[in-house]
Amino acid sequence: MRDTPVSRLLQCGQSVWLDGVSRRALLSGELVALIQEDGVSGVGCSTAVLEHAIAAGSDYDADIAHLAQSGLPPLSIYDALLVDDVRAAADLLLPVYQQSGGSDGFVTLELSPHLAHDASAMVLEARRLRDLADRPNVFIKMAGTLEAVAALRQLVSEAVNVRVDPVFSVPRYRAVAEAYLDGLSRRAARGLPLERVASVVGLPLGGIDRVLEPLLSRVALASDSGRVLAGALRGEGGIALAKVLRGVNREMHRDSRFLALAARGGRPQRLAWVCSGAKEAASFDLRYPEALVGPETVQVMSPGVLAAYRERGRPVSRLDLGAQDAQALLEQLCALGIDPDRLAQELEDEGVQRLARPYDSLLRNIELKRSAALAGGREGGG
Repeated sequence: MRDTPVSRLLQCGQSVWLDGVSRRALLSGELVALIQEDGVSGVGCSTAVLEHAIAAGSDYDADIAHLAQSGLPPLSIYDALLVDDVRAAADLLLPVYQQSGGSDGFVTLELSPHLAHDASAMVLEARRLRDLADRPNVFIKMAGTLEAVAALRQLVSEAVNVRVDPVFSVPRYRAVAEAYLDGLSRRAARGLPLERVASVVGLPLGGIDRVLEPLLSRVALASDSGRVLAGALRGEGGIALAKVLRGVNREMHRDSRFLALAARGGRPQRLAWVCSGAKEAASFDLRYPEALVGPETVQVMSPGVLAAYRERGRPVSRLDLGAQDAQALLEQLCALGIDPDRLAQELEDEGVQRLARPYDSLLRNIELKRSAALAGGREGGG
């Protein structure tokens, strides 16, 4: 492994996962290099990356044509393409999974965003995708809705690894964390093993400050004191919430309930800081990943953020500094009339819609290429 800022995050006890991997990266050796040289220990096979690859390129055209000729509808073709990529990535990361004792080396497989408000449907689909992928190091990813809390509880009791992402508030995170412990407790009560059950909770950072910005701008226009306070809070909301969630996470892992489960092999539920973007590496502001370096957590980076961190990152553990200041900052937002629960709900709704757009576009593009393949086949046969 090379000595880079990315690989040095491992020395701080933090894992690095790649947010989105293409088939080209899987086949070219690019992902293998990131694993071996930078210590990347997880990836997300995302609908958005697949959608872009199918809309803008030809990497999947032959597979789509073959599956179309087999009579598969668009949704089944989508399943086959995504699961093939998930299996390939999971196989590449299996040595990491085995060497870490099952604490790392995961690949994320997303549920349809259209199931985000149906707990029963999420459970059924998660079981189906887990069985379809048929790899031990797969995470099923679901949006952090209220309905996902019930789904998580059931899936953890069945030893399905779950990534809940996004989560934007302390109350929702507490509910998710309690549901994880409930699921482990159900397994323990039945005498089932806990060692290979894992869960992470993702907090996308940039969206919080983006939504806060116009609210703080209105505060700044109201008075001179408001302008000063808004200036101090601008760009700090995401990091503050992350540090507060970190405090809740550590508090729950010190509690007797978790300690009893840990004695049976139960794993901590880790927090993941999600830093994404599609800009050039030199353009990225690294203040989010810089501020949130700390043990027993995950940095989820897009390829651009990962490249920027490799060039300019400073891996010094800062996550557990300034926890009281972070709590005070969130309280200041409340004092300014900004309701954190309402803000979290807005971000949650927006997040589900944001996931739905590439998902729906992907299915449309698969149908277009499927139809073209079938038409070409008929013309060739004629």
